[in-house]
Amino acid sequence: MSGITIDHVRKEYDSDSGPIRAVDDVSLDVEDGEFLTIVGPSGSGKSTLLRMIAGLEDITKGEIRIGDTVVNNIAPQNRGVAMVFQNYALYPHMSVRQNMSYGLKLTTDLGSEEISRRVEDTAEMMGIGDLLDKKPNNLSGGQQQRVATGRAIVRQPKVFLFDEPLSNLDAKLRLHMRTELQRIQEELETTSVYVTHDQTEAMTMSDRIVILSDGTIQQVGTPAEVYAEPVNRFVADFIGSPSMNFFDVELAGEALHGEDFEYQIPSELAATVEANSVSDALVLGIRPEHISVESDGEDTITAELDVLEHEGSDNYLYLSKGNTEWTVRVDGNTRFEWGESVEFTLPSEHLHVFDAETGENLVVDEGMTAQTDESSVTV
Repeated sequence: MSGITIDHVRKEYDSDSGPIRAVDDVSLDVEDGEFLTIVGPSGSGKSTLLRMIAGLEDITKGEIRIGDTVVNNIAPQNRGVAMVFQNYALYPHMSVRQNMSYGLKLTTDLGSEEISRRVEDTAEMMGIGDLLDKKPNNLSGGQQQRVATGRAIVRQPKVFLFDEPLSNLDAKLRLHMRTELQRIQEELETTSVYVTHDQTEAMTMSDRIVILSDGTIQQVGTPAEVYAEPVNRFVADFIGSPSMNFFDVELAGEALHGEDFEYQIPSELAATVEANSVSDALVLGIRPEHISVESDGEDTITAELDVLEHEGSDNYLYLSKGNTEWTVRVDGNTRFEWGESVEFTLPSEHLHVFDAETGENLVVDEGMTAQTDESSVTV
């Protein structure tokens, strides 16, 4: 096994209007045996970065090391990596056994008995031991995904690379395969880099998450860290479903003034916001599950229920007051009627305040940095 070091890596493509920078000065260390997920919207550069690790894309500038070896100019088959693609890339005319063994025959000098042993052991691990003589067209999507993953495992690589491997599966099978991939990675303890646009996959599978936007790293941290302490508004908006509530506000004294509410904040929080902001325009953020409808009638906001969504164990309340809309997540046993007035509070320990100009979270802990380097409410 080996870790991965990405040192000031850049990727540019030529175009008629000038170079297009897909990955912009990214530096990152992936620890030996770590399961790291790169997540971001379409066009953020996540697949390009993965393909540079694999050797499928040239590096414009910077250096990538696998273990202690600089791999910039090493051919993909000699890097000690195995990649699982979104479309599985199985040979339709070959059996499962032949698909899984083909890479070993091309890139190693292993004997046929050893190759056969590896294929059969891996097939049993993946639960496809009875499918070795079938062709890919006779398999379900989930079975094809297992074959593609098994083909990577038999090579016993230093690094696994996954490029959105579950996106072609239905929701139920995707959930099952997430747990399977986690189990396999923990069993093999192989360094793994997983790319997805699905933040739920990133949150549930990863040791750490890298969040990309426009080719740059916005934040690196554990799932709990990026969820609870987003360093900027982009991360706060991207991570979490439904998204965080955002409200344009200004700070006056120890109160945040929104269009339809005034929110008193602790003096320490107000001082932090004032010291760190570069503009008067601010954005108040709070996640739907952190808004509390269990209040004693004091220091509350009152809004009208427009829509109630039942989601089994949870209910989602969509509230409005004037032009301000709120999304609130409550327990599934909590009942409200359409049009009812709902009182709620905003616990100060769950508040985020962003600078509207820079997007920076002004109250995030100092240790939670991006690569770019008691409350009451009155109405």
